[in-house]
Amino acid sequence: MRGTSIGACPLRAHLDPRLLRFSAGATASVLAVVLLIVDVARPLALGLLASQVAVFAFTAFVSFQWSLWAQIFARVIWPRIGPPAALEDARPARFAQLIGFVLTALALATFALGADVAGYSLTGLAFGLAALNAATGLCLGCKAYHLGLLFRTRRRTGG
Repeated sequence: MRGTSIGACPLRAHLDPRLLRFSAGATASVLAVVLLIVDVARPLALGLLASQVAVFAFTAFVSFQWSLWAQIFARVIWPRIGPPAALEDARPARFAQLIGFVLTALALATFALGADVAGYSLTGLAFGLAALNAATGLCLGCKAYHLGLLFRTRRRTGG
């Protein structure tokens, strides 16, 4: 990496591991607000949840590096802390974003249909996964990706 300008964002196939934790923390914050205000300010909460669904969708299907959280990280935090010691493969993180997309999209749909218990449960699960990643660096979606690769490899080799 040649510097810390926006043009020097990590390569598309690789990510700064600190970005992953920052993104998880930002996501957990949005989902916590949704859980706290959905009963008192439902339109605002559902708007926030919809925005997080959109962030997950963009990150999973388009690019992690150009997502909202990555852009904030690249412009505000990365110039102050410098490049990472090593980069990580982006595929596990994008798979984890896909899981987040599915959970939050289902949560949004269930809240919209009035099935609040399901909406709270799905949003709470997404919040818990994001908070765990932010606090400890443990990405369960990334672990699921690696397990899927292992399963697929063993299936091909017959082992």
